[in-house]
Amino acid sequence: MLEDIKPQLGELKTKLDQMGESLEVPAKEEKIAELEYKMGEPTFWDDAEKAQKINQELNDVKISVDKYKNLVSKFEDAQTLWEMGMEEQDESMEDDVKAELASVAEGLEALQLEVLLSGPYDANNAILTLHAGAGGTEAQDWTQMLLRMYGRWAERHGFTVETADLLPGDEAGVKSATLFIKGHNAYGFLKSEKGIHRLVRISPFDAQARRHTSFAACDIMPEIDDNVEVNINMSDVRVDTYRASGAGGQHINKTESAIRITHIPTGIVAECQDERSQYKNKDKALKVLKSRLLKEKQDKQASEIAADRKSQVGTGDRSERIRTYNYPQGRLTDHRIGLTLYKLEDILNGNLDEVIDALITADRAEKLKENMTQ
Repeated sequence: MLEDIKPQLGELKTKLDQMGESLEVPAKEEKIAELEYKMGEPTFWDDAEKAQKINQELNDVKISVDKYKNLVSKFEDAQTLWEMGMEEQDESMEDDVKAELASVAEGLEALQLEVLLSGPYDANNAILTLHAGAGGTEAQDWTQMLLRMYGRWAERHGFTVETADLLPGDEAGVKSATLFIKGHNAYGFLKSEKGIHRLVRISPFDAQARRHTSFAACDIMPEIDDNVEVNINMSDVRVDTYRASGAGGQHINKTESAIRITHIPTGIVAECQDERSQYKNKDKALKVLKSRLLKEKQDKQASEIAADRKSQVGTGDRSERIRTYNYPQGRLTDHRIGLTLYKLEDILNGNLDEVIDALITADRAEKLKENMTQ
C-alpha cells in the first residue's frame, strides 16, 4: 500500500540530507562558480597547462555534486508521485513509486562509496599490471582470465581501457600485461586489487583432469598527471626499441615501434608496444615509469610502508596471496577481510563491485580506527 511507503520516504530523505552535508554541497557550488568564472576569462587558455589543471579540478568537483543533485531530483519526483497517489487514492502508483525509490537508494549507496575515496590519488586513472606466476600455461591462462575480468569490470563502469603492453603465453594465455584504465576514481576503486591472486581448479590442460593451483600477481598504480613533480633525469634512462609481438595489425614484427625504458638507478622497467608509432609508445611507457617511480618514493616513507605491506605485491609466494578463486566450490575468498562469496562465475565475468565495495568500506573503517587511537 502507498501508506506503507511513507517511512521509507522519510528515511531516504534523511540519508540524502546527510549526504549533502558530507559532500559540503554549498561550498562546492561556490567552488564550481569560482572555477567557471576563471574559465570564462579571455586569457584563460593562454597558459594551457594551468587551464587544463583548472578544467580537471572543475570536473572532479562537479561529478559528485551533479550526482547528488540528480538523486535529489529523482527523490522529489518519487515523492510527488506518492503524494498524487495518496490524494487520488490510486494504489496502482505503488509499484512506480517503489521503483523510483529503489533507484535513488541504489544511486545513494554508490555515491556514499565514492565519498570514501578520499586518498590523494584516488580520483586518478589506474595503471594495472598482471604477471603470471610459476606454473607455465596454467598460470598464463589464469592471468588472461584476470585480464578479462578487470576489462569487463571497467567497461561496466564506463571506464576506458587501453593496453600498453601485452606478452602472450607460450601456448595459451598471457605472461604479462599492462592496462591503462581511465575514468574518475579508477585508482580508488582498484587499488585494493594489488596482490597475489590464487586459482584452484580442475585443469583444462591436464589430460588426467587433476586439480591445479595457479598464481598471478596484480599491481595497481595511479596514473600521474603532469602536475605531479616526479623528476626523471633522462641521462639515467636507457631506451630500447624492439619489434612488437602478438596480434595487432601490419606493423607487428615489421617495424621496431615497441619501446622498453629502463631507469638505471632503480632498475625499474616500463614497456609499451600497443601504439603504431615509437613516439606514442615512448610517451605511454614514460607515464608508466613515472607512476612506478612515484610509487617507489612513497613506499620509502615510513608512514606509508606500514599501511602498504599488507597488500604489497611481492614474489608470487603462496603466503602473500590476497584472494583465492576456488572453481570446484564456486567460491571466492578475500583473505584480508574474511569475505566469502559463492558467485565465482559472476565475479570472473566482471561483477566485482561487491568485493571492491567491501574492501573500500573495510579500509575506511580501519583508517577511522587508527585516527581514534592516535
